[in-house]
Amino acid sequence: MSGTIVSIFTKYALVGAFLAVAVIMIISYTFASSIKQRRMGSAIAIVVGLALSFVAGKYTGGSKGLSDVALFSGIGLLGGGMMRDYAIISTAFGVKFENLKKAGLPGTVALIIGVLFSFIVGSIFAFALGYTDPVDVATIGGGAVTFVVGPVTGGALGASSDVIAISIAAGVVKSVLTMIITPFIAPKVGLDNPTSAMVYGGMIGTTSGVAGGLAATDEKLIPYGAMTATFYTGLGSLFCPSLGFILIRALIG
Repeated sequence: MSGTIVSIFTKYALVGAFLAVAVIMIISYTFASSIKQRRMGSAIAIVVGLALSFVAGKYTGGSKGLSDVALFSGIGLLGGGMMRDYAIISTAFGVKFENLKKAGLPGTVALIIGVLFSFIVGSIFAFALGYTDPVDVATIGGGAVTFVVGPVTGGALGASSDVIAISIAAGVVKSVLTMIITPFIAPKVGLDNPTSAMVYGGMIGTTSGVAGGLAATDEKLIPYGAMTATFYTGLGSLFCPSLGFILIRALIG
């Protein structure tokens, strides 16, 4: 039996990755149900995944978390950009057009405010930590928008690889915090309908964070939050290396 399992995980890496994720989800939701907090199953699974990635990184000395372990190499493909983008696009099929129209103006305003706020806060932190080059500040500010916008901004402006790495780290931290915090704040901010989910996605922006957080809140809201969060990444990729950089250069020279 164990030989069969090892064979599946090594010869059919992607199948093994799905099995590994399924086991983590079952354990997480079982634990969440045992403490009468089933909606937290997704957040618990995220924390378990991060813990396993940390342990694997320490064990292998690699940089790709659990996928550095040969037995779980398929995790790298399952968690890669191709599958992520496929999942984001597929969420659009769950959107009802009448709900999209309801969130038209609020969603647009949320997008603009969300991108500006994240970029400004990220840039302030970068400057406070001693970064004075406008390119570096704008890149880290872009990372605070999302971990996709940071590298896009850094690549466009010619930032160093170290600064780009910091921008990615900032975006990943934001994404993880969004996943974990969303189900806790949802009742307090009225995050219980498609319109509020679209506004929330526009304000926060990180697609993976919003989708994960809404999955732990109400899976029916995922398509709406992910929809505006995806636009958020696109808007940030346009704004941060252009107008955002010009604004930073005008302020700090």
